[in-house]
Amino acid sequence: MSLLRSRRTAYYLVLVAVTTVFFTLLYAYGMATWEGRPRPWYQALEVVFQSFTTTGYGQDAGWDTPQMNVLVITMQLTGIGLILTAVDVFAVPWLQRALEESLPTAAPDADDHVILCTYSSRGEAFLDELDSRGRDAVVVESDEARARDLHAAGRTVVHGDPESIDVLRDAGIERAAALVSDAPDDTSASIVLTAREAVSDIEVVTLVEDASVTDYHRIAGADAVLSPRQLLGESLAHHVPTSVTTVVEDSVELGDDLELIELSIDPGSDLCNRRAGEVELDDRFAVDVVGAWIGGSFESSIPPSVELDEDVRLLVAGAPDRIAALREEATSTIRSLAGRRVLVAGYGDAGAAAASELEETAAAVTVIDREAGPAVDVVGDTREPDVFREAGVTDASAVIVAVNDDTTAIFTTLIVAELNPEAEVLVRANDPESEPKLYRAGADYVQSLATVSGRMLASTVLDDETVLTFDTRIDLVRLPAGRLAGSTVVDADVRAETGCTVLAVVRDGETITSFDPASFVLEPDDELVLAGTDESVRRFEETFLDE
Repeated sequence: MSLLRSRRTAYYLVLVAVTTVFFTLLYAYGMATWEGRPRPWYQALEVVFQSFTTTGYGQDAGWDTPQMNVLVITMQLTGIGLILTAVDVFAVPWLQRALEESLPTAAPDADDHVILCTYSSRGEAFLDELDSRGRDAVVVESDEARARDLHAAGRTVVHGDPESIDVLRDAGIERAAALVSDAPDDTSASIVLTAREAVSDIEVVTLVEDASVTDYHRIAGADAVLSPRQLLGESLAHHVPTSVTTVVEDSVELGDDLELIELSIDPGSDLCNRRAGEVELDDRFAVDVVGAWIGGSFESSIPPSVELDEDVRLLVAGAPDRIAALREEATSTIRSLAGRRVLVAGYGDAGAAAASELEETAAAVTVIDREAGPAVDVVGDTREPDVFREAGVTDASAVIVAVNDDTTAIFTTLIVAELNPEAEVLVRANDPESEPKLYRAGADYVQSLATVSGRMLASTVLDDETVLTFDTRIDLVRLPAGRLAGSTVVDADVRAETGCTVLAVVRDGETITSFDPASFVLEPDDELVLAGTDESVRRFEETFLDE
């Protein structure tokens, strides 16, 4: 903002100088040619300034020719315009600064909080996770405009340089539970050193853009260094149907007799092309269907009319043997032994991790990137259809789009969907707001870097382990029973009220997975293991936890 104001001031001064010189020369010419009363340039300059400042004209007032009268009127109007422009350039910003609320430079009341150094979409997802867990946060932000936006949004923010020990002390680092740095990699290393200088025993976590700098952050003193791009790439690879991993992703174990999986329906299986109401998964397999991804959106209650096919992905919880039975029904009895062809577009950290995961399977992997490298098979811009044709997209069963820009990812997805409508398209997104556009462009699965980063941070920082998984599109959290104490899950109608599914109850340190939701009465000290979207978890908190 200060740079913009400086430029506006410079432009205004240049305008005043050019206008003054122009009218001085024109006035001297007019007095000599039209009026017959020559004036030296310095007297002409005086008259111009008298006109611009509306202070009068002295001895020259009263001109005989219409040309001079028109010139003087023009100078008067120009002077008024320059005065109004000066108000906008100088007076208005001064008044705004004078009346604007001062940004806080300290957080004196903060205690047992988390300090987030610099703000981004990844940090926003992390702050949302902290909010949902009732944990306080202080954001240290050096950018004034961003700090003002955060302050206006109700965030506790300290405006200052996070590399300064005084600023971190103003943010209450001596009383903080943890510090998270989401700055550029080199800046984060400096922030870690500053934090260690201020407090030796605080938990320090950093997010890195380049996984190769991890060791340097640890040497600087970071307790945990997270590389969400690598995890995101692995997560995308796990969702590619190959001859080894066909229908089910890695499960999340919630106890000895309960696991949560995301399950796809294999073409040619016993369940494919049958309606959900006809199959009755809950009763037939004795599992709890948490919901399903249908057309890119999550439905906590599957409509009976929905046809189960390869475009529907079920989220199911149940005993391992029951999950195995469901998996068998969802798997085709006729399986191709040949490895499937998978394209990976973009060979950054996420793309490299995805390609590495796929190399462990029978899939034939082709890597596309703008820059040549030992692992790159096709060099070119992913926004060019010919690049995908050269990579053999028409023969691919899946395409992972792991480029570093959401706009490029959207256009790349459109190209792939056009060239091979049958291919499964899995896309990395930086910003959660890009997810709907990517689904409309033709993506079958979208994973947001910001969401993964926020959950990774929450899982690392929160010592109460309320975040149980962070590389899925569903929140799996452990929360207090709250106002549900004294009632049953059925009585409270938790799923209908919030969209969450209660998978287990933690009582006296024991995880209870087998209970009758209609008769099992919850106690005040119980904790619930819930599965649901971010929105449904927030609704649960608002309905049963918030005072």
